[in-house]
Amino acid sequence: MSQPLLVVMGVSGSGKSTVGAALAQRFGVPFEDADDLHPAANIAKMSAGQPLDDLDREPWLERIGEWLATRADGGVVSCSALKRSYRDHLRRHVPDLGFVHLEGSHEVIARRQASRPGHFMPASLLASQFATLEPLEADERGIVVDVDQSVDAIVEQAVTRITPTTPDEEN
Repeated sequence: MSQPLLVVMGVSGSGKSTVGAALAQRFGVPFEDADDLHPAANIAKMSAGQPLDDLDREPWLERIGEWLATRADGGVVSCSALKRSYRDHLRRHVPDLGFVHLEGSHEVIARRQASRPGHFMPASLLASQFATLEPLEADERGIVVDVDQSVDAIVEQAVTRITPTTPDEEN
């Protein structure tokens, strides 16, 4: 059985990096934090409290898609992937890409965000993240996991619900 190729998605503060790294370790595959793939201009814009627009995200999504496309033996990347169009962009690189949507209420996410001082994404942008978020649709390969539980519980739930596919399998 092949290892999964996954995007751990959700709003800022949902635990994408922590859960993504733990999933990658569990599956024995590489992990990439998409925050590290942002162009400097994007980080500067977010640090100034300005939300990114679709044009800002284009080169970032391309970098993420390229990273994913080189991971034939599996991999996990943490990426907000808030809109269907962003996930479609990533699927242009990897058609059978799977998603783990870390979902939580505004209150739960705000509490989690407050516990990570110094991150370039200010808490003031959380409302714009929720406004932008388009949940996974029925035709998208993925699962939704509630973040209001321990990281171990989130990872265990994701691992038991993820079914890696091989190239010849049909979804």
